[in-house]
Formats: sequence, structure tokens, C-alpha cells
Amino acid sequence: MRLLVQYSARQCRIARASSAARLGAVGFRGISSTPHRRAESETSTSPTESKGKEKAQDVEEPKKKAKDAPLPLLQRPLGVRQKPKPRVKSWEDTKEKFLDQDKRLEERHHLAREATRGYFSDLSATRIHGGKTWIAPKVMIREDKALYFPNILGTPLVGKEKVHTTNLLAGKVSVVTLLTTRISEIQTAQFVEPTESSFGSHPLFQRVQINLQDNQLKSFLVSLFMSSIRNGVPEALWPTYLISSENIEYLREPLGIANRHVGYVYLVDPNMKIRWAGCADPKAEEIAALRTCTSVLLDRITKQQESAEAPAAETVKEQEGS
Repeated sequence: MRLLVQYSARQCRIARASSAARLGAVGFRGISSTPHRRAESETSTSPTESKGKEKAQDVEEPKKKAKDAPLPLLQRPLGVRQKPKPRVKSWEDTKEKFLDQDKRLEERHHLAREATRGYFSDLSATRIHGGKTWIAPKVMIREDKALYFPNILGTPLVGKEKVHTTNLLAGKVSVVTLLTTRISEIQTAQFVEPTESSFGSHPLFQRVQINLQDNQLKSFLVSLFMSSIRNGVPEALWPTYLISSENIEYLREPLGIANRHVGYVYLVDPNMKIRWAGCADPKAEEIAALRTCTSVLLDRITKQQESAEAPAAETVKEQEGS
């Protein structure tokens, strides 16, 4: 009996010791793991948060790369392939457009491009390089490679009769600027003013400004404030300042208009071919390139006219002598 009591007492002591050891281990583990768990909770993130951060980084990285990437030079001649005619599009032209397979394919490509563009895509693109998408060339485009400036109908600041650019540009060396916003006016003025100050008095040089407002409401507002526009434009430039409501949506790609909020400048020869082009905020080398190309083109045209007039003058002298 005594042995049984002693054995049971010994088992009780062993059970108490093991339970105490377990409690101590649990308490020690709880105390030591609390800071570790806090650190894990502070550093760990949920799967949705990590995915959101990864998506934000994926969106920001291309923007940073686009801002840091250098702008390319203009890679192709700008303009349309067919020589423009000074007339308004008729129903026959529209019918021919829909019956011509090549023109229908061109229409599909245009609609596909526009479907992928957002409404504010041009405005958001101004955050990258100020909306500038290419650098103007340093030399003129060769005449045999150059394309034509399209015909645009507009109303000049003097008179009410509408003018076709085809008639206005023929026989002149023209610096044509497309204006859509106040920013575009400032940008094109920075491009053109040094060239105009150098060759403004040349009889073959002219500056043509086209205020394009294809939105009907904007066009109506511009027509209301035409007198204020006259006050901001020198009177000598009124005949070559056109206000147009013509839709040039299908001319954006041929003319290299990647952003409608910035200004575009074109050097057009007497045959209405685009020999040089620039866009958005001008760089110093682009301003110098426009002036140099205009000077070279004017010299060539002047020499051509002189060589053409020389035989005529000789025949006149011979007829007078006889």
C-alpha cells in the first residue's frame, strides 16, 4: 500500500513538472515571437497591394523611358501624293472615294487608328517633350522625293471671299504655319520670326498662317472675335492669314500632325511641295535650319527666273535692233 502511494505521488510530481515545462515553453515562445510577428506584419503586404504596386510601376516605367528617350529625326516626306486642285470637294469626289478600293482600305486604316486613340490622348501627350514627336531635318527634302501641301479652304482677315491655299502658295516660297491653340501660335512664331525678319522683304517670300478650327463651336467663336485677331496680326499679313473650319482629320497622318495642340511649320516651294517641316517647341538648330533652307530655296528660284528671263530679254533686243 505504501509503495502504491509513493508511486502515485511520484507520478503527480512528474506530471506537474512536465506541465510547468510546457507552460514555460509556451510563454517563452509567445514572448519571443511577438516582435517577430510585428516585424512581419509591418513588412508583409497583401497580394492585391503588391499587384497594384507592380501595375503602377509598369505604367510609370514606360513614361519615364519616353521622357528620357531622344526624339527621332523626321523620317519621311510629308504631304499628299496627288497635286491639289483649287476646288471644293463635290459629290462626285465622295462617290469616287467610296468606289475606289485603295481609298476604302485607307479609310479602314484611318478608322482603326482613331479607334485606338483616347479623347485626351493629344493633351496627355504634351507631358512628354511638350508634345513634340520628331526633330526637323537640317537640310531640305529633295524635290523629286517631296510631296504636295494639300488644298485647304479658308477666309482671310481682309475681305469675305474664301481663298484656296493652292492658289495662294503657287509661285511663292511660303512658310506655312498651322494654328489650333494659343500655344501653337507662340511656338510657330518662335520658328518663323527670324526667317521672316531676314526675308520678309523678298518678293518671292510669304508667310501663310492657317487658323484651323474644325470644331463648329470653336469656329463660330473665332469668327466672332475676328476683329481681335486682326489687332494681333500685322496688317501686311492679313491677306495670308486664313481662318478655316475645314476638317483635316484625314490629313493628320500625311502632314505628320501627331498632336493637334501644338504648332506645325512647313516650308513650301513654288510648286506647292513641302521641302521642310518642324513642330512644337523649336530648338535653336531647327530655327537655324528653317532660315538656311529658306535662303537656299529663294536663291535657287531667283536664279531659275533670271535664267528664264535672259533669253526673252535677248530676243527683245534683237527685235528692237532689227
